Amino acid sequence: MSATADRTRDTVRAYHRARFRGDVPAAARTLADRFHFDSPLMASDDAEQHLAGLDMFVAIVERVEVISELFADDRATLVYDVHTTIPVVGIQRTAEHFRVSDGRITDIRLIFDATPWHTVMRAIPQP
Repeated sequence: MSATADRTRDTVRAYHRARFRGDVPAAARTLADRFHFDSPLMASDDAEQHLAGLDMFVAIVERVEVISELFADDRATLVYDVHTTIPVVGIQRTAEHFRVSDGRITDIRLIFDATPWHTVMRAIPQP
């Protein structure tokens, strides 16, 4: 692996660890100033907005089991299972694709079956 791919690996792993620890400042340090996030449930062009609900998400995560990691100079893909405390969701198989530039994440595309999450989101009281 090249030195750039090593740096990408280190950045993506740091984000992943911080995210699932609920460490918003550490996760934010891995994100570029120009950042985009896209998932089946939401999209954002702002790192702060992307990380805003992290504490609520981490509260329902029992553990994360990484299945595969693929790294290149400017991109990475993680495949993992999120074991949740929510019976209707259970284990959420997830693929996460990253684009990285100058050691910071510029883009994250999260891929998962959002069907069970729609039930969960409808049960959350809206302000």
